[in-house]
Formats: sequence, C-alpha cells, structure tokens
Amino acid sequence: MSRDAVFDAAERIVFVDDEEDVRRANRQSLELDGFAVETFDTAEAALSAIRAEPPGVVVTDVRLPGMDGRALFDRVRAEDPDLPVILITGHGDISMAVAAMREGAYDFLAKPYPAESLMGSVRRALDHRRLVLENRRLHARLDAAIDEDPAFLGISPEIVRLRRLVRDVAAADVDVLILGETGSGKEVVASALHRWSRRANKNFVAMNCGALPDSVVESELFGHEAGAFTGALKRRVGRIEHAQGGTLFLDEIESMPMALQVKLLRVLQERVVEPLGTNERRPVDMRVVSATKVDLGQEAAAGTFRDDLYHRLNVITVAIPPLRERREDILLLFGHFLSRAAARFGRDTPPVTSAMRDHLTRHSWPGNVRELDHFAERCALGLAGQPVPDAPAPAAALTLSEQVERFERGLIREELIMAGGDVRVAAESLGVPRKTLYDKIARYGLAPTEFR
Repeated sequence: MSRDAVFDAAERIVFVDDEEDVRRANRQSLELDGFAVETFDTAEAALSAIRAEPPGVVVTDVRLPGMDGRALFDRVRAEDPDLPVILITGHGDISMAVAAMREGAYDFLAKPYPAESLMGSVRRALDHRRLVLENRRLHARLDAAIDEDPAFLGISPEIVRLRRLVRDVAAADVDVLILGETGSGKEVVASALHRWSRRANKNFVAMNCGALPDSVVESELFGHEAGAFTGALKRRVGRIEHAQGGTLFLDEIESMPMALQVKLLRVLQERVVEPLGTNERRPVDMRVVSATKVDLGQEAAAGTFRDDLYHRLNVITVAIPPLRERREDILLLFGHFLSRAAARFGRDTPPVTSAMRDHLTRHSWPGNVRELDHFAERCALGLAGQPVPDAPAPAAALTLSEQVERFERGLIREELIMAGGDVRVAAESLGVPRKTLYDKIARYGLAPTEFR
C-alpha cells in the first residue's frame, strides 16, 4: 500500500490503482492541473482513508486485488451515496460500469483514456460534491434555526435583533406598530407577538384593511346588530369583539377609511366598542397590533392619515428589515421554503443548483420573503425561470402585436405575483410609472388582489 500525501478533505481526490506507474502518472497529471491527490494500491486501504476523512472524489480502477473497484463503489455508496465515484474500466468491464452508473456511480473512463478526460470528469465531480456539501450545511443550519425559532428563520444580526425585540415587546402587553415592506413577514411578527404574550391562549384575529371594500370594513371591524342596515338579517360579532382577551391584528392600516379612523381611535383610547345598530358600549380587553408598509408619519403630515391615530398606534414600532438587507439568510430561508413546497406537492426536494444559487445571491428581492417563497415553489415544481403560461393559442397563429401583448401580460402577471399584488412594487421592478402599469393591468383584465 502507498499513501503519498494528506490534503484538505473536501477538495482532495482519492485515486486507487494497483499499478505504481499508473498511480504516479495520474497523480502527476492531476496535480499539474491543480488538484490535491492521495493514491492507494488497494481498495481496502482506500476505504479506511475514506471513512476516516471523506474526500471530494474517488477514482478507482475496477480490477484490483482483493476487494475490486465495483465492491469499493458499493461500500462507499452505502456509507455516503452522494460521494462521487469514477470507475476506470477495461474493455470487458464497460457493461458493468454502465450498470454501476445506473446505481449511482458518477462516471466511468474506458482504458486507454486521455488525461483531459480524467481532468474534466474529476472537475465536474468536485463541483457536484461542493454543491452537495453546501446543501448539507444549509439543511443543518436550517434545522438548527427551526429548532431555535421557526417564525424567524435566519442567522443575520438583523433577524437576531428582531427576534429579541419581538420577545421583549410581546411580554410588555402594549399596542405595537409593525413597519415593513410588502412580503417581509408582518403577519408572522404579529402572530409571534401574540404567541409569546400572556394572551396566547385567546384569539388572534387578523384583518387586512386594504382587502375589503369601504362599505363593509366598518361592519367587519365593529360588528352589527340585526336590522342595523339593509341586509343585516342577524347579529354579527365584529373583529374587535372577537379578539376579546387576545390580539387584534390590523394589516395595511394606512388603507383604513378616514371616517373609521375616528372610531378606531376611540376604541384604542377607551377600550370600548359600539356595534352598528346599538348605542350599547361594550368593554373590550385586547392588544392591538397594526402594520403598514408606508411611513405613517408622512401620511399624517400629508393629511391622508389621522395624526392623533398615528401617535396612538405608534407606542412601540417594530421595523422588519427587508430581505436585501439580510442576504445571509436567503439561502437558509430558501432551503426551508423549498423543502416545504416539495412536501406539499408530493415531490422530492430538488438540490440547490448553481443557477438557483446565482439567482438567490444576485436578485434584489423587492417582494421580500413572499417572493422568495414563490420562487421556491417554482423550483420545487421544476418551473424556475420559465415564463408564466398565458393564453393557449400557439405563437405561430398570432400576429406580432398579439405576441407582444401576450408576452407583456405574462410579464406583468409574473411581477404582480412576485410583489404579492402590490402595484407600486411591481411598477418599480418593471421600471414603469404606476399609472402606466394600472392602465395595462386594466387593459389585460388583471386583478392585483388575486395575487395577495
């Protein structure tokens, strides 16, 4: 047995051949090309070294004294199925090598082979190994993060500070204003504030102020008695009363009609509610968590939001950092979303490829965590990078103008999905004025609310 050198495990190559001249020649070729190599003359010796410190790639001749190369491959695969094994075969062993590849061998080289073929195969195998190891590290970090706190996945200083702040504020039982961009996880934070508070065993009641028509917001929030208005056939408990003892979460608070802002202010100050159709004042004990994606201070200064309500809501502000400001969390979050999507779709979790990784690190993620989640779903379905399907008519049957419109509609639809239905974010991503985008949305019959 000849063990020539010891190198860094993840990048080194284990080369096995019982002929000394072959070992020396191949080692020289590999090292000249920048690879680190250990050579062995028996499979048994190589297997001991592999078990002690797994290499990046194993290259082995099939015909060896004692344990042969195929048996070595079987033993390696049993212990680490993702460790690439390249088989070197004679003419009579090719059918066996092909069968081994079906069972997971990375590649085989038939003798005599040029040095360039060996270099190319080893290089590709090492790239594959790096991806595998990075995916393993990603899943290990993901498991640790989920164990610590599944609601705030991440290791960045920003998310660590946010997690600590939310825990501290949750215990204080005060009203909270959450500030964050579209898709940044405002409801996740609101839910955590409830879950970590003394109110956790009561209701968490969420309402999106921007998702309901003005005509029904008041009834949804304050409730009504039977006969309070046309169509009110029976009594309805509003969201405020339903949150009794628990937490009321008001998302997109900036969208609340001005007339209702006065009534909400009274509820916050006096902790009483008057449902429509009655003069009865009912006491309520609840925590109010509101969320916005805009600067309410500026909205109040501009007269589009009540100044007194802004100051009443702004007791404690929790600001959520956008995803672009905590880029070290992107791979971790993506791994979680990818595994979750694959499980939901009944598919195996695909590996994180170089193309995926490049997109993850280069993209600015204007839609934040929601956009990343949607990208993971497309990757789980094998649709990453493919355009969203639109009208079924074949391209050849369309005029140039129709094809341009079809492409434009699909692109706008994709951006609205990415932005979670937020036209402002989609307009910024597309680089067009918001009015222009609204006109095109109306022209193509798209409804932003369906993408929220």
